Amino acid sequence: MRAHYLQHVLFEGLGSIEAWLQNSGYEISCTQFFNSGVLPEIEDIDLLIVMGGPMSVNDEQGHPWLVEEKEYIKTAINAGKPVLGICLGAQLISNALGGRVFPNSVKEIGWFPVEAVESDSSFIFHFPQKAEVFHWHGETFSLPKDAVQIAKSKGCDNQAFQIGRNVIGLQFHLETTPVTAAAIVENCRDELIWGEYIQSKEEILSAPQDRYSTINGLMGEVLEYLQLNKG
Repeated sequence: MRAHYLQHVLFEGLGSIEAWLQNSGYEISCTQFFNSGVLPEIEDIDLLIVMGGPMSVNDEQGHPWLVEEKEYIKTAINAGKPVLGICLGAQLISNALGGRVFPNSVKEIGWFPVEAVESDSSFIFHFPQKAEVFHWHGETFSLPKDAVQIAKSKGCDNQAFQIGRNVIGLQFHLETTPVTAAAIVENCRDELIWGEYIQSKEEILSAPQDRYSTINGLMGEVLEYLQLNKG
């Protein structure tokens, strides 16, 4: 099995996802759009993961590779491949399928809770009723066609969605580890200004290890769900 991930900046990598993929027997490959941006053939991959990044999906003039990336994501979804989008990745999925991406009323940066959206559907991924997760975003998205909302928060209504059984978009970061949290703080620290949903560097980095363990475990559950429903 081959998992391929789309990376937009060097400091937003797989985090805890890497160990899960390795333990599950995946070969891992990557397209780094800040380098060559070469994409594999859709039929050569078994799982597509779209990572985060500080740019907007609307920045096609400054980042022209966004056009090709959105088309690739759409092709993967139409081919029935399992696709996971994280933060910018979720916004890219939405936009690739006709959804809008626009500034949220507030920025969410740090550790804040999300809540599961109740559903009678038997096939959707079920989040815990409440989970404290890691955020770093200023934009949000509209739900694309056929998407089911599966998580929300007070600061941002659309926190997660699912399309069919093979596509999940997460506005938040379940893959975050102490190392990746420190990296994003170091590279995006200019955004740490006062705000209702913006924590300080000290608050972010003082999170206990069990908080990381909890979100990484939940990330594993999302990946297991997608793996079980591939093809």
